[in-house]
Amino acid sequence: MATFLKVLLQQRHLQTVAAFNREYDRHALKIDPAIVGCGPKKAQFYRWLSGDISGLPYPHHRRILQDMFPGWSMEELFQHHAGADPDPVLPRIVVAPEPTPGVESPTADVESVFPSRAAFTQRMPPQQLFERARTIDMVGISLNLMCQQYPEHEIYRLLESGAEIRCLFLDPAGVQIKQRESEEGQEAGSLSGLTALNMRALQRIGSSSPTPHGFLRLRTYDEIARFNIVIVNSVRCVVQPYLPLARGLDSPTFVARRSGTSGIFDTFAAVFEGMWVRGKELRQ
Repeated sequence: MATFLKVLLQQRHLQTVAAFNREYDRHALKIDPAIVGCGPKKAQFYRWLSGDISGLPYPHHRRILQDMFPGWSMEELFQHHAGADPDPVLPRIVVAPEPTPGVESPTADVESVFPSRAAFTQRMPPQQLFERARTIDMVGISLNLMCQQYPEHEIYRLLESGAEIRCLFLDPAGVQIKQRESEEGQEAGSLSGLTALNMRALQRIGSSSPTPHGFLRLRTYDEIARFNIVIVNSVRCVVQPYLPLARGLDSPTFVARRSGTSGIFDTFAAVFEGMWVRGKELRQ
C-alpha cells in the first residue's frame, strides 16, 4: 500500500529518508529553526509512506508537511492511494485566501496556483480565458495557448470586435531558442520549427482579417526564456516559469489579478512591457 504522500514525494524524487530530511530541514529553517534535524527516522518515514500509522504525525511534522504541500490536508496526504499509476496526475489548486480589510495579504494579488499548464487549461481553457477580451499581451517561446489551442476563427472574432493583441515570440532564428531546445532535451530545430509555424499562422491572420477594428502585432526577442506571461484586459495575469530540464507544459502556473496595491500583476506587466520595447517587430 502507498499513501498520497509517497506518490507526491516520488514525483519530487524525495522518496528516500535522506532526501526527504534535507527538504524537511530546508522548510524548517524558514518556519522554525529549532526543529531543524527533527525529521522522521527511517522506520517512521517508511510508515508514513505505507500508511502503517495509527494517527497523524506530531504537530511539528504537520507544520513542515503543510508548508511542503500547500493545498493538501494531513488527512489527504495520509490517505491510501489505490491507483496503479505510480505517477498520477494530481491537480491540486491552491486558492489564495480572501484578504482581511486593513491587513496586507501574504499572497499579494495571487488568485490561484496550478501544478502545471495542463492543470490550468483544464480549469480555464483559452476559450474561457480570452472570452470578451479587449486586450491580450503574451510573451513566451511558441505561444501555443493562442496558436495551437485557440481556434483561428475566434482570433478573427476578437480582432473584428476591436481586441488589441500583442504577441512576443522567442526568435526561432536566434541563439536562445537553440539553448532551450538543448535544455529540454529536444531535437535541434523542434522548438524553432514550431515557433516559426505559429508565427506564420498569426501573420496570415493579421494580414487577412477583414476590416478589423482591433490589431494584431507580433514581435520576437532573443533573450533567455524565463517566463510565459499572458495578460488579459490589463486585469488578469497568468505566469509560468520556464524550468530547467522541463517543458513549459509541465511548469507551475500562477494566476494574479490586478489590485489596488503593488503585487505580482504589476511585476509581470512591467516585465512584459520591457521585453516588448526591446523586441523586434515582425511585418505581416
